[in-house]
Amino acid sequence: MSSSFSVSQERKLVTALPGPRSIALQERRVRAVSAGAGTLANIYMDHGAGAILVDVDGNQIIDLGCGIGVTTIGHAHPEVAAAAAMQAGKLTHTLFTVTPYENYVRVAEKLAEITPGDFEKHSILVNTGAEAVENAVKIARKYTGRRAIVSLDHAFHGRTNLTMAMTYRPWPERVGMGPFPGEIYSVPTSYPYQDGLSGEEAAEKTIDYIQTHIGASEIAAFFVEPIQGDGGIVIPAPGYFKRLSEFCTENGIVFVSDEIQAGIARTGAWYAIEHHGVVPDLVTTAKGIAGGFPLAAVTGRAEIMDAVQPGGIGGTFGGNPVSTAAALAVFDIIERDNLLDEAKRVEKALWARIGDWADKFDIVGDVRGKGAMFGVELVHPGTKKPFPEALSFVLKHATTNGVIALDAGSWDSVLRIMPSVVISEALIDDAASVLEEAFTLFAASQK
Repeated sequence: MSSSFSVSQERKLVTALPGPRSIALQERRVRAVSAGAGTLANIYMDHGAGAILVDVDGNQIIDLGCGIGVTTIGHAHPEVAAAAAMQAGKLTHTLFTVTPYENYVRVAEKLAEITPGDFEKHSILVNTGAEAVENAVKIARKYTGRRAIVSLDHAFHGRTNLTMAMTYRPWPERVGMGPFPGEIYSVPTSYPYQDGLSGEEAAEKTIDYIQTHIGASEIAAFFVEPIQGDGGIVIPAPGYFKRLSEFCTENGIVFVSDEIQAGIARTGAWYAIEHHGVVPDLVTTAKGIAGGFPLAAVTGRAEIMDAVQPGGIGGTFGGNPVSTAAALAVFDIIERDNLLDEAKRVEKALWARIGDWADKFDIVGDVRGKGAMFGVELVHPGTKKPFPEALSFVLKHATTNGVIALDAGSWDSVLRIMPSVVISEALIDDAASVLEEAFTLFAASQK
């Protein structure tokens, strides 16, 4: 597979990390960029291909983060780049709600095809995941005539004012940023490693909270992430979403699957909710849909999507011609190259390589994942108490040795592994070795 990439698929360090050019760029960044735009690793990238990033000093780095789930099909895919370049040479903007164009329609048609559910579906295209969530809120409120919005504990839905209110943890996203909109509620979720509950038991706990704290008849929409990414790769127990979906149907609540991080082939299905056997009313899509170009969508039942009056939803750059051209190329690549199966291959490889970490390392409490989306929960040995200091150590060791992984979890204690679905087993093995070295070194530092 690696022979088709413009960059050799191997980790290769030619300087210390960060290298001298990255250090110089960081000095410039401090003088010009807001400190609020924090960075995991001050290593500045120049180009990339597949699962490898090349920094400005020429170091080749294994990318286990994909820009938080964006470059699912690999970095700088030449066909996506070509499609975007061709479109940019023809038309870059008109605004679809002024004078429309075919790309937007073609993307909406494809979303109707690949999202769960055998019914008529319509879409709106926007720029970002947070914007998709905001529009889903507006659509659900208009359709139901209700105001209350429910999301799950440990959820992450965005960084706008509304979506921050729907996001669970206060730090760093929400502290000092309020006031936030009202009628937003967070309810207990299913977290098998921490709560030990079956899906049905956890669902009844969630429903009881809704009935006693909010009232089902007040709720416009219930937002769920089938796999909580920023929340720590939390995968609810089997049966949990099925019961919640039934509850929503029984009470006229719009059931929304937020697939911004887990959707578009990352988990071995087009959408992660498919693994739970549930059909949502609305789906939000972003991140992996356009191979790195800004694009997002809300897709769902036609009668819900069409409840909004013309002009009630939209935006200047939503469904931009260049981004939609990139998305159409991404759809073609996923189908032609069988990338759903490639995600399953990555899952199998990750389980084989890291699945026993909880047995091998005292600070690893749990390993969990689906497709190319895994979490490793770090805990104080012999407990389930989160160990954020361990995660900080591991991430620092990884980045200085040429592996980019991510933090996650409400307690900053989950190592998040989200590589491209085209990553090789050799790269998985090499990256895992670096992470294992970090675990061993941290354990030694605690003695």
